[in-house]
Amino acid sequence: MDYNNQNVTPPPYYGGSGTSIVAQTNAVMKRVYVRMFVGLLISAFCALGIVSSPAAMSFFFGSKLVFWGMLIAMFAMAWILPARMNRMSSTAVFACFCLFSALMGVWLAPIFVVYRIGTIVYTFFITAGTFGAMSVYGYFTKTDLSKMGSYLTMALIGLIIASIVNIFLKSGTMEWIISIIGVLVFTGLTAWDTQAVKRMAAANLDPQMADKLATIGAMNLYLDFINLFLFLLRIFGGNRN
Repeated sequence: MDYNNQNVTPPPYYGGSGTSIVAQTNAVMKRVYVRMFVGLLISAFCALGIVSSPAAMSFFFGSKLVFWGMLIAMFAMAWILPARMNRMSSTAVFACFCLFSALMGVWLAPIFVVYRIGTIVYTFFITAGTFGAMSVYGYFTKTDLSKMGSYLTMALIGLIIASIVNIFLKSGTMEWIISIIGVLVFTGLTAWDTQAVKRMAAANLDPQMADKLATIGAMNLYLDFINLFLFLLRIFGGNRN
């Protein structure tokens, strides 16, 4: 979208000066982290709600059709939502993100059966610390991380392929290697996504688009956090139930 050709009267803090751009960027980034936190809360409550109900566990995980349908729906939303956000309202974009977070929470429910609660909590705090450190780095670094992002994207594709192959091989060694690589990939992607969101926030002049970008940015960082958490859980999850 070309913002230079739009006759938009921006709010007071959306201007051309350096101070206003910083204020604009900070305002968007604040919404990004708040919405990411909301998404994590939705996922946590949904996961705990499902795991506490045997009937719900049976419905979602007793049927391959429901399980794979849920997984396909999440993949479709992750790809389609950013592409179609220009045609959607800010409220609709945020509602879709909340729905995505709820589906992810349902899908994550079995970890409370497979792993001990202490391991989950311990891994969560390690994930939060790692994510926070890399997000701060991505926000404040002057280094252009674009090239690193290209390599990480290729590594992510390879990681997905290796994970699919290991479903059939069922190799413990390969799973361990995939988990370590996954941690490295999503640690890097956290910094890259943070910088990308910051740049989009600084370039945008349309308040409505800024709100949509905040939701999409929250979704990207949410996915980085969830995947980092899952790969770390595989590494630290020796104490399984």
